[in-house]
Amino acid sequence: MEIKRVVLVMADIGGYTRFLKLHTSSLLHAEVIIADLLEAVLDHTEHPLTLSKLEGDGAFLYVTLEAGGDPRAAAQDVLRQVAAFMDAFKVRERELIACMACACEACQNIQQLKIKAFLHVGQTTIKKIHQFEDLGGEDPIVIHRLLKNSIPAKEYIVMTEAFYELSGGLAGQTPEARTEECEGIGPVPIRVYYPIGEAPPLPPPLGPFSPKSAEYKALSARFDAHTARRMQGREPPPNFAHLPNVRFTPFDWLRIVGEKVVFIVTDLPKILREQRSRTR
Repeated sequence: MEIKRVVLVMADIGGYTRFLKLHTSSLLHAEVIIADLLEAVLDHTEHPLTLSKLEGDGAFLYVTLEAGGDPRAAAQDVLRQVAAFMDAFKVRERELIACMACACEACQNIQQLKIKAFLHVGQTTIKKIHQFEDLGGEDPIVIHRLLKNSIPAKEYIVMTEAFYELSGGLAGQTPEARTEECEGIGPVPIRVYYPIGEAPPLPPPLGPFSPKSAEYKALSARFDAHTARRMQGREPPPNFAHLPNVRFTPFDWLRIVGEKVVFIVTDLPKILREQRSRTR
């Protein structure tokens, strides 16, 4: 184990914490949705940016700044990848909204999900346990503490002053300078970039007989398989960092089955009638 200089990245999906505490029966679908969105994020990262671990609805990544390398170029490459995966998240979110016909609370509130990115540069110790890597030290703690902040927005990129000075920030954009009080750390100066312009419009809803409806069928099949594995005990319980005490009771399973029945009997015919009327 040795001390290394690294760029740290935290990609955090927010928007479901309070909602899921009130609607635990929607957690199964929410898990699939968040996993799908995290896959979109990770699909747009590349070497040398490395996944350290998944943390519930977030991903913790890092890049080692090699001796003799160009740390500024490495930081700018990380910034390019962060911008790419935030765009990929938005695209995938809107695709899910467009093909979603499920009436459960989680599926009907996908638009609540927003992505935030936190970037920092510092030192860490990298400890390997089997195939897993654990990053220790104060700097990984700093980036995790910044998840709880006073920023009045749901979507943004946060850079610590150290990362901002190293990378030069986002070209053509002026960040907001702030100072956040981090528990056990003290004041941490940061720069915040907010989204520019309006969100792109939602894609048109899929018709019931459209060839693209295969995407909805595939997503629905994932939901059903996920539910079956959980009920048969072939899948571990959820591991959301922000929902550590969620446990499914027989009543929760009854509600899940009830939602399916209500959707098939009541909501699905209504959705099909509305879509047919639009195509006439």
